[in-house]
Amino acid sequence: MKIAVPTTQANTVDEHFGHCEFYTLFTISDQKAVLNTEILPSPVGCGCKSNIASVLKEKGISVLLTGNMGNGAVNVITNQGITVVRGCEGEINKVVTNYLGGKIDDSGETCSHHEEGHECNH
Repeated sequence: MKIAVPTTQANTVDEHFGHCEFYTLFTISDQKAVLNTEILPSPVGCGCKSNIASVLKEKGISVLLTGNMGNGAVNVITNQGITVVRGCEGEINKVVTNYLGGKIDDSGETCSHHEEGHECNH
């Protein structure tokens, strides 16, 4: 399994998927241990309007652990067969460990749809 996490320079989950600094990709073993991590630069612009969904799919990502995410981005990512888990926050390694331990579920909350140039209201 491979997990992607929108990440800040402080190695925490970026609060807004579409404008993250970069993605950290985790390769997970069958025993739910982290085998490898990789940094994937974030595309320029809004995540839901970029090619990030297809890039994550090509990288073998099956789960995206994220903070906030608009409906458009959720649809773009899930259409690639990637499970979206919203409401994640904090240090990325701890978030991945908690997810693998069954301690994190999707919050079900999305940012209200925003037009180009307008930020999500948190």
